Amino acid sequence: MDIKEQVKRIANEIASEIVDTRHHLHSHPELSFQEFETAKYVADSLRKMGLNPMEGIAKTGVSALIEGKNPSKKVIALRADIDALPITETNDVAYKSKNDGVMHACGHDVHTSSLLGTARILNQLKDQFEGTVKLIFQPGEEKAPGGASLLIKEGILKNPAPQNILGQHVMPLIPVGKIGFREGLYMASADEIYITVKGKGGHAAMPDRNVDPVLIASHIIVALQQVVSRFATPTTPTVLSFGKVVAEGATNIIPNEVKIEGTFRTLNEEWRKEAKIRMKKLAEGLAESMGGSCEFNILDGYPYLYNNEELTRRNRQFAVEYMGEENIVDLDIWMAAEDFAFYSQEIDACFYRLGVRNEAKGITSNVHTPTFNIDEQALEIGSGLMAWLAINELQS
Repeated sequence: MDIKEQVKRIANEIASEIVDTRHHLHSHPELSFQEFETAKYVADSLRKMGLNPMEGIAKTGVSALIEGKNPSKKVIALRADIDALPITETNDVAYKSKNDGVMHACGHDVHTSSLLGTARILNQLKDQFEGTVKLIFQPGEEKAPGGASLLIKEGILKNPAPQNILGQHVMPLIPVGKIGFREGLYMASADEIYITVKGKGGHAAMPDRNVDPVLIASHIIVALQQVVSRFATPTTPTVLSFGKVVAEGATNIIPNEVKIEGTFRTLNEEWRKEAKIRMKKLAEGLAESMGGSCEFNILDGYPYLYNNEELTRRNRQFAVEYMGEENIVDLDIWMAAEDFAFYSQEIDACFYRLGVRNEAKGITSNVHTPTFNIDEQALEIGSGLMAWLAINELQS
């Protein structure tokens, strides 16, 4: 039996156990940087395989090595994220979240259980490949500054240093059984915008005696869109969205201040820097011209995610060999953000998508929703495919 068939055989044999792992993780979600029980579960699972996990990286990160023959020949890394989101689950399933207001609504339970399955496959086949696989179970993907940035600072890409890294993420827009790849620029940078517009509150019937921060805030929100439409080049993907506006007034009360929160995303680092300067200057100047003031703060978030062309092209072909050409999808640019981008700024990276959609079963909800779920056939596929990619990448 060739190694591909062995990978598929083992993935199939352990499929029900991977599903059980996913159910446990889904039932016990933990928020970013609070994944203490999840980390313990992952470490215990790795020890049961005979591996020696390193724990406590950025508090809740876990890593382990699977060494084949000639371990120093080549080192690659495989990454899964372990945190959940502050969402109340509404799915009616036996493995529904037991932690109120917390849910694995972005599929990180899938990523973690799949990578544990991949680890089992690789550990059983380690006498059939050369090199070392570094497993990375990363906390805090959903929250700035991003667990990836903290793990990198703590040396996750050293001792031993991987030459490249692979990451897998669920995609509910892709049917189960299919895998998505994109070379080059793939996902956007993401910065958080926090604006406080200050004026002078008072009775709404006497606007001449007040400085209306609600009016100023509305002008700022509209005017900032001009930064995107008139300063970004038409070929540079850019998104500016505001999702929260708080004015603690009433029908007849003008408040003293208004708070605005939003996000800025793009795929060009130079434009990213320029746009933030322009937005701050415009907002502050506009507020002052209308008699108020503005505190404009930007929390720098994740950089853009770049899939190394050669690495991604190579792994797309490996996926074709494992799945068949008809099951490989070419992806478009995606303006969401991922802290896997930090790895892609340091070493060659390939971040690909795992299809989890099944319309016949009613599994169609997007990530970050209270009804997100997956067709669990994706777990066997995800575990086996990542093991196959790792083995081939070590031999490349």
